[in-house]
Amino acid sequence: MYSEGFPILSLITYLPLLGVLLILLIDKENIGTIRMVALLIAVLNFIISLPLFFLHDVSTHHFQFVEMLNWIPALGVSYYFGIDGISMLMVILTTFLTPLAIWSSFSAITERVKGYMISFLLLETGMLGVFVSLDLVLFFIFWEAMLFPMYFIIGIWGGPRRIYATVKFVLFTMAGSALMLVAILFLYFLNYYYTGVYTFNLQELGNFPIAPNIQLWLFAAFALAFAIKVPMFPFHTWLPDAHVEAPTAGSVILAAVLLKMGTYGFLRFCLPLFPHAVYEFMPAISILAIIGIIYGAMVAMVQKDVKSLVAYSSVSHLGFVMLGIFALNVQGLEGGILQMINHGISTGALFLLVGMLYERRHTRLIADFGGLSKVVPVFAVAFMIITLSSIGLPGTNGFVGEFLILLGTFKTNATYAVLAATGVILAAIYMLWMFQRVMFGEVTKEENKKLTDLNLREKLILLPLILLVFYIGFYPKPLLVRMEASVEHLLDTVNKKYRVESIEQNNQDKKITIAEIVNPEKNEGTHDE
Repeated sequence: MYSEGFPILSLITYLPLLGVLLILLIDKENIGTIRMVALLIAVLNFIISLPLFFLHDVSTHHFQFVEMLNWIPALGVSYYFGIDGISMLMVILTTFLTPLAIWSSFSAITERVKGYMISFLLLETGMLGVFVSLDLVLFFIFWEAMLFPMYFIIGIWGGPRRIYATVKFVLFTMAGSALMLVAILFLYFLNYYYTGVYTFNLQELGNFPIAPNIQLWLFAAFALAFAIKVPMFPFHTWLPDAHVEAPTAGSVILAAVLLKMGTYGFLRFCLPLFPHAVYEFMPAISILAIIGIIYGAMVAMVQKDVKSLVAYSSVSHLGFVMLGIFALNVQGLEGGILQMINHGISTGALFLLVGMLYERRHTRLIADFGGLSKVVPVFAVAFMIITLSSIGLPGTNGFVGEFLILLGTFKTNATYAVLAATGVILAAIYMLWMFQRVMFGEVTKEENKKLTDLNLREKLILLPLILLVFYIGFYPKPLLVRMEASVEHLLDTVNKKYRVESIEQNNQDKKITIAEIVNPEKNEGTHDE
């Protein structure tokens, strides 16, 4: 079935659309059937995606399971899918969390269930398309496509301020996307200027030297779109509103997958295409990442709403990921990528737990709880494990990622590593303080005395997440070995291109004008410099 030439990536990407078609044929009153179809399609997609992990060739950095077709040859647009050790892990994370998020919605979403499940399956297709696309037009289409299902998920099934939150989310995202589109088109014309070929193929676009002054502008355009999605400080202000107002499953996917599209963008596009700009911007991005780590932790510390606290913790945790990526060494990059996975597991589980508590109590205010460990002991144990994972306790997944990031950062800049390490301490403070106020003490409110513990469905949703917390914590090798070749090749590409471009910059003074690039009829089409 998975022989060479089988379009496994297309099957995984578009299978959720089959679920959408099936749900459209079901009467909206038949809620149980709609839920089961959505869940079964999502579970089937996860099962189909598993061979990507087990059949991945760890010895090579080359893209695997490649699908290549001429889509619009006149414009140089191709249907180009492929994954390496980095994108493969993101695909598996997406297909793993989607069925859990859908299953968690069974009791939380009771109105307009048909539209909700359709939106969720459409969202899965958009997210997967982003991670497997190797043509910039195809990537941009999926990047924009996933925006609309999330818009509806927050705007229709969100909280009281859902319209404000969803409009803010869309405006921030589209502002970054507009500049990224301009940069993509500029790269397109720049490639023709050098090679005489019109193409949006990512691998071909990286085969010519880009002038350092042009790299700075292109990097800035791409980086803004990705920084908003991460979100990096100071582009983070849309995130707490979106998280707080989104339904539970929406918050899970938003934190676990959508935010990683930003960090993935830096890895897939910014680093290999603009190495000179990467080194130029490295100190600024590292400093912003450290500010985000400390700022996110300190703001989380004063939150009164549990969900808001978890939302601000994401700003802090994603700061660690960005710091690891821009350490520009193997330990930092592998730690950053692993932490992308870890954050998806731990923060996704935290949002699930908060949602389960909200369904029972209809409040998320920390002050409304207290002593819950006596009333719901199984819930308390699950909450404790995920809390310890979030703060990076040794033996949990969070520790491995943060340790590698700090190790890589220390090799690059010891001061940065020391400052970032304060974020680990602050995370322990705000998470453990929240856990103490919610779980310990006397049960003072009558409503809390009547709470029911986790049911079988909720235990089954949380179980795989808890198992992964300990599995990655004690044995991260299966993940690290699959990203190793891709990480080493990425760093080698960045360093080689940086050295070549630095030499060429010293040997030539010619400046290329924008008019020369975007008006190819005025030049010969191929320029060898």
